[in-house]
Amino acid sequence: MSLLQIGTTISLKVVNTNEEYILSDGKEKVSLPKEEVTEDLETGQWTEVFLFLEKDGSLSATKHIPDASLDTYGWSEVVEVINDLGVFVDIGIRKEILVSKDDLPLLQTVWPKEGDSLFVSLEVDKKGKLLAKPITEGDVQQDLVRAPDSLIKNQITGRIYRATKSGSFMLTEEGYRGFIHPNERKQEPRVGETVNGRVIDVKEDGTINVSLLPLKQEGMHEDAEMILAYLQQHGGEMDFTDKSDPEAIRSTFQISKAAFKRALGKLMKEKKISQTNDKTILTEE
Repeated sequence: MSLLQIGTTISLKVVNTNEEYILSDGKEKVSLPKEEVTEDLETGQWTEVFLFLEKDGSLSATKHIPDASLDTYGWSEVVEVINDLGVFVDIGIRKEILVSKDDLPLLQTVWPKEGDSLFVSLEVDKKGKLLAKPITEGDVQQDLVRAPDSLIKNQITGRIYRATKSGSFMLTEEGYRGFIHPNERKQEPRVGETVNGRVIDVKEDGTINVSLLPLKQEGMHEDAEMILAYLQQHGGEMDFTDKSDPEAIRSTFQISKAAFKRALGKLMKEKKISQTNDKTILTEE
């Protein structure tokens, strides 16, 4: 029985060195392009390679060993998005690997874009094709790195690996699992997107809660500028005041009512707006 399984790394013997290297496990042979080898290989020498199928279905080998395999996960950059198929990722070999749309969110608005990165392992489907599969929540929990309590209020960077109605889940550079509640972001990040946030809680299980919102003082300036822009785009007045419905405010401005009121207060103090019972009016020239 052959040991040549696609998606795996294996040591094979060089049996021919003519136009390209021919490698063998003693039963099957596979080709290795010479341009992928930095040092000349000799007949009889053993070399470690990664196995995959070329576009024509032929078995091939590469000296570029990816982090992602059938048993391990690795970060892989998204290089192409095809709406009715999925996304292709670069795992470090000369062929891009598909992440099926079945393993991506139902909402394409949170699909990764080119340049984003997914944490994937590899699998072989029923047709014998090599696919990349994003990490599951179960695998994250098994390999969880516990965050220290001292992390609270610290800035943190990570990539989104899962998007749900309840919020977004991220993996940080240190290996911590973070959760971002919808109220702690102005817009929903994409799966694979790199985000910078602030740790607002360290849970008993070692996971963290993260906010993508700026601190109140910083956010108040940004929110005030956004409200001014909205007023300018709507003829200098709007049907929103500090009495407006919180959900209507969040739906329109993607900020909380408290943040909205702080921004309005700043603008009124600067005499840039005024309020009637049901409207806010731009007063600056």
